[in-house]
Amino acid sequence: MTQRQIRIIYRTCWTLALLIVAIPFVFPFLWMVSAGFKSVTEIFGAPSLIPRVWRFQNFVEVFTYQPFARQYFNSIYIALAVTALTLVISSLAGYALARMRFAGAGLLMLFLVSALMVPEEVTIIPNFFLIKWMGLMDTHWPLILLPTFGPHGVMATFLMRQYFLALPKELEEAGRMDGLSRLGIWWRIALPMSRPALAAVAIITFLFSWNLFLEPLIFLSSLEMFTLPLALSNFTDTYGLPLWNLQLAATTLAVVPILIVYLIAQRQIIESFALSGVKG
Repeated sequence: MTQRQIRIIYRTCWTLALLIVAIPFVFPFLWMVSAGFKSVTEIFGAPSLIPRVWRFQNFVEVFTYQPFARQYFNSIYIALAVTALTLVISSLAGYALARMRFAGAGLLMLFLVSALMVPEEVTIIPNFFLIKWMGLMDTHWPLILLPTFGPHGVMATFLMRQYFLALPKELEEAGRMDGLSRLGIWWRIALPMSRPALAAVAIITFLFSWNLFLEPLIFLSSLEMFTLPLALSNFTDTYGLPLWNLQLAATTLAVVPILIVYLIAQRQIIESFALSGVKG
């Protein structure tokens, strides 16, 4: 056999092996999408991946059963707001901790990293009383402020700091010679060069906010204020039992934005995680 034929056989074997390994991960997703088009009787009947009767009305009932469109919009704008705020604050704090020398910088970083060790369930009670004292119950402010300034914001700051530590100091010196201030160096030099780290932080933050469940459960009480994770658990009948066909149809709609973002920016996502994980 020629070298080219060996390479083709090698790639074919690897592709088949990867397809077999991917089956356990892809099959639940395919079953969820398929079950979204079924009736409850068919879901719990004889197992089949392809619906015998396609019930497209399930996706219509999702929007009539509760204000799902408003809840969908709530999740989108909250995730975008949290992502934007986290990018700005974590990049500023990360740059300051990496490039500015001041007394107690190492101790401050130690305190920030130690916040990652505190479980979320431990801080939810004091956060509840704080939000109640501020008069922000049943609003979206807790869902924006707590992820931004909480442990997840600390993790984003740590990632940005590690990336900024790897930037050459000569770039800052060149910026100072051009008359740039510290803020100007951050804006014109550090940020443009940290796009991989910013992409990693943006992706992680968006997914974290999109999947947030405990905080909406604690701080929200109005249907119109619900986000998607909380709305998905609200598709129940009068006895409190899940309406599985509506839940699965709504879940299928809920994963669409994440799936679209991943398909469009697949290469950037992989590069951002790889680069941000090895810097510093």
